[in-house]
Amino acid sequence: MSNITVFLDNFAISRDRPALIAPSENRELTYGEIISRMSRTARALAEQGVVKGDRVCIYLDSCPEYLISYFAIWRIGAVAVPANISLREDELAYAIRDSGARIILHDGSGAPVTRGAVLKSGSSCTGLNLDQLNASREDTRVFPPVNCGFDDLFQLQYTAGTTGNPKGAMLTQGNWMTSLETERQVLELTENDRYLGIYPMGHVGISWGLSVLRAGGTYVVMKRFNLPEYIALCKKYRISVLSGMPPVIHSLCTAPEGTEASLNTVRVIISGGGQLLPTVWEAFDRRYGIPVANAYGLSETVVVGTGTITLPQRPELTGNYMSVGVPTGYSEVKIVDPADSHVSLPPGEDGEIALRGPSVAKGYWNLPEATDESFLQDGWFLSGDIGHLDRKGILYITDRKKDMIIMSGWKIYPTEVENVLMKHPSVLDAAVFGYPDERRGEIPVAVIVGKENGILDSDDLIAFCRERMAGYKVPRGVIMTGALPRLHGWKLLRRRLREEYSGFLAGEDLS
Repeated sequence: MSNITVFLDNFAISRDRPALIAPSENRELTYGEIISRMSRTARALAEQGVVKGDRVCIYLDSCPEYLISYFAIWRIGAVAVPANISLREDELAYAIRDSGARIILHDGSGAPVTRGAVLKSGSSCTGLNLDQLNASREDTRVFPPVNCGFDDLFQLQYTAGTTGNPKGAMLTQGNWMTSLETERQVLELTENDRYLGIYPMGHVGISWGLSVLRAGGTYVVMKRFNLPEYIALCKKYRISVLSGMPPVIHSLCTAPEGTEASLNTVRVIISGGGQLLPTVWEAFDRRYGIPVANAYGLSETVVVGTGTITLPQRPELTGNYMSVGVPTGYSEVKIVDPADSHVSLPPGEDGEIALRGPSVAKGYWNLPEATDESFLQDGWFLSGDIGHLDRKGILYITDRKKDMIIMSGWKIYPTEVENVLMKHPSVLDAAVFGYPDERRGEIPVAVIVGKENGILDSDDLIAFCRERMAGYKVPRGVIMTGALPRLHGWKLLRRRLREEYSGFLAGEDLS
């Protein structure tokens, strides 16, 4: 087997075709220019001694260089460790230390955080500034791809863990190849498609953009979602495939009159990363008539590489505005007893969703026990989500087994946030739960028990968190209480929190 990046070379006859457009930077790169820049970065990594199997971290904002960094790392058979630009020093240091990253790629704006993170990691990781690299290196000879096999490790995708420490899902070249082909198939992508991408490039949602490039189309990069700009870009570039998520679709439902005309070239919009409320989905469908590819998958399955989706070419899957569709590509889905994964449940009965297919990760990096718990010997992956299949094999999500909060597609684990809150000198006890929010699905809200004679202020607590973690994890509201509901004095009853404080913050600004 060759290398996943060879698909770029296969467009040699059309290297002048536009591949990436970055409107915020007024930049446009052709396929040929991507190959040249990829080769330059790959050569620089090789000169630093990076070889097949070495881990290379990426710490950049969503931009062409992020995508080019992926390609360069994979080109030499190394392992990509993508990080989100919102990560602070401690969070980035954990990823560097746990992965054993040899190099971290960054630009000038990310240099200070990168330096601090490398120091805190206690590792020998070296920073490579892409701004300086691009300014000083002119050698653009095509770097030959290193031969890689289907099971070769290609990426460590860190996903939050219930213990508060992120887990590195081990994604292989085969996982990625299958995912790109599956996504290309389900969206019926061609070289005529133009895709507007809003997903952070450090997230596996980047796979949709890669699938468009695999088909020879054009990927328009949007760094931050902003509704007016989103609509304007869609109109300007005549977008055919839109990336979205529940909050985006909700925003489009209330967009100004005439927005329909700006979206008249769109043939499908992707939704995922959280529940799309039936009322929102129906309102969008009635207003725009654009099919929603409502996807279900995880970091551990490279989105819908092994997962389900409502297919644009099968409108009956949208019927009740509730399903996440049918299995894609080579995916298998079954429902098992949450207490005994060996017991499969019949149609209509809720249980834990299990997935099996060629895009399921090899396991969790350096976490054999966690791997054994979720990745079963017969190939099934236990998702931790609760749902059921109907008699036609259509999947419905009904609940979550774990306490994970999903806000606008971001996954937030309460324990991680609670660990930060407990470091505040005036906090005696803390709990975080998902508070319902129509636009974002859920938001993290903290319930705090203060120490005697301690001085507690909601704004101070939120600022305390903002200094120590990525912005999306910071509580949007704080509730003061005398005691937290605990079973036998220790086991936190999060469901009780959701029930007790439902509507408690109504009318408050939780932005």
